[in-house]
Amino acid sequence: MTEPQVWVLIGVFAAIMIGGFTLTTTLLLRAMKSGFETVDAKFEVLNVKLEHLDRDVSALMRHTFGIAE
Repeated sequence: MTEPQVWVLIGVFAAIMIGGFTLTTTLLLRAMKSGFETVDAKFEVLNVKLEHLDRDVSALMRHTFGIAE
């Protein structure tokens, strides 16, 4: 363990491992963030559709049963 080549190899290996962990973590976080944004957008679309459905059902109820608001 006193040879300089051994310490260089240990340093290179450590740098590669830390770089790999950093890259993996960064890519994983970006993918998760993108996925969460996609799910959020889908819920937004669903919410808008439900609001329109509620409006349409209310209009049908008023028309069918003569309910005034």
